[in-house]
Amino acid sequence: MPTEFQFIEILQKKYALTKIGDDCAVLPKDSKTDLVVTTDLLVEDIDFRLDWSKPEFIGHKALAVSLSDVAAMGAKPVWSMVSIGIPERIWKTDFVDKFYKGYLTLAKKYDVELVGGDVSKTPERIVIDSIAAGEVKKGKAVLRSGAKVGDLIYVTGELGGAAAGLSILENGVRYADPAKIWQKNLLLKQLQPLPQIHTAFDLANKNSLTAMIDLSDGLSSDLAHICQASKVGAKIFADKIPFHRNLKAVAPTFDEKLNYALNGGEDFELLFTVNPKKNFQVKKAHQKIGFTVIGEITANAEMIELIIAGKSRILEPKGFRHF
Repeated sequence: MPTEFQFIEILQKKYALTKIGDDCAVLPKDSKTDLVVTTDLLVEDIDFRLDWSKPEFIGHKALAVSLSDVAAMGAKPVWSMVSIGIPERIWKTDFVDKFYKGYLTLAKKYDVELVGGDVSKTPERIVIDSIAAGEVKKGKAVLRSGAKVGDLIYVTGELGGAAAGLSILENGVRYADPAKIWQKNLLLKQLQPLPQIHTAFDLANKNSLTAMIDLSDGLSSDLAHICQASKVGAKIFADKIPFHRNLKAVAPTFDEKLNYALNGGEDFELLFTVNPKKNFQVKKAHQKIGFTVIGEITANAEMIELIIAGKSRILEPKGFRHF
């Protein structure tokens, strides 16, 4: 049985679909602007659970995952649509009202207009389809396919927090429960993530990025997506990966923290590559935006090396998969 990514690749080849494969589709808007469009599906008990999240958090995250895709293209988000299927038992509660409250609060934060959508009845579980669109200068969308040998590999923020938050939820802790500050921080990384809109737009405008993707599936998988699209390899250094500041409370050993950061997913930070000749532009931006260089692009096509204590091993993509 193919994975979701293998299935997409099969569709691309079988039907010659040339506009899929990045975080967003890039479509012409006018002579100066391209439109980037993405869609994300969230399914109850697969992508969220009612017993560990609030309706406001679910609404927030439904938009956040799509805005993160727009950010990964270096675009400014401008509008969104959301469709939701609701079982009758949920329709009779205040879930929908609170869901839209969370969705629209985040939309207002980034000046994103809700322009449409649909509401329907489902037999058992909630199903959400979020669509978001952004604008970028003509031909300037940052794709996954532009990484070149010798490029530096960067990540924004800290990694592993969302996966640790998920682990806490699976162990029975809820956001509404009395909890320690570190637990709240990790839970919010999972339940109410913030897309890196301003960071991505600022970096993309410096014209120094060669490729970019958002960290939704996990560093190991998302770096593999860039390597596959760009037909390159990569080398990353374990001791350079920035772990979430509260991760040690859940993962006390280095290997445990590394596993969360590499394979956990849903951090919604940015992974990007930079031409070393233009690295001075990124260093200048680093004064106000936090990010870390963790490795470099190599000529070993689709092979990722992980360097731990000076020793190299092959890193297999083990991030989140639906199938």
